[in-house]
Amino acid sequence: MTEPVRLLCFPYAGGNARHYVRWRPPLGPDVEVHPVQLPGHGERIGEPARHRLDEVLADVRGRVAGLVDRPIALFGHSLGALLAFECARMLVGEFDVRPVRLVVSGHRAPHLPLREEVLHHLPDAEFLERLGARSRTLRALTDPDFRRVLLPGLRADHAVSETYAFVAGPRLTCPVTALAGEEDADADVAEVSAWQRHTTGPFELVPFPGDHFFVDDSWEAVAALVGERLRPR
Repeated sequence: MTEPVRLLCFPYAGGNARHYVRWRPPLGPDVEVHPVQLPGHGERIGEPARHRLDEVLADVRGRVAGLVDRPIALFGHSLGALLAFECARMLVGEFDVRPVRLVVSGHRAPHLPLREEVLHHLPDAEFLERLGARSRTLRALTDPDFRRVLLPGLRADHAVSETYAFVAGPRLTCPVTALAGEEDADADVAEVSAWQRHTTGPFELVPFPGDHFFVDDSWEAVAALVGERLRPR
């Protein structure tokens, strides 16, 4: 009997990884969904949020160390795509584990330069105002007390994203699937297609209707695609 694939799921900036729990029923027993909750988010809201990529990866390293005894795949959207990619490289380089597949969503390839406005250093009010102008999720959070609770995690996530610096290394050898929103102003289809550069294995680009938040608007279709790629053929 084929062992279930362990799917590590990384959220976008400010996101709660527990949202991936809803993927479990449609993916079924062949795929074990493991949401990777970052410090300062969700059930870890009481922990200090991490502001640097190396700090985030150190936390992730400890959490995945006990999961490498079975096949592993990774999924991430937006910031989560960068984290999934760096985790995949960590699995290969430090654990000698070749992922079954990497699925990256809603983010330009990591070697491409940042083109969004840098926000993480701004004062709280200005940070929230500027971020709210481009974040549907933040605009929906109108309760000022709730915003204050989420602010440290939001700022930390944007610090990680905005200070990310790609370091060249051996390319992955696993299959890579890249998902792109056809109307995504943060990462257009051409920028997402450039992920092909980062694997010697098979690559596919899958466009979805919608903007940057197609991963939420069409989550059933996204989960179905991921499940189809991971289930035994």
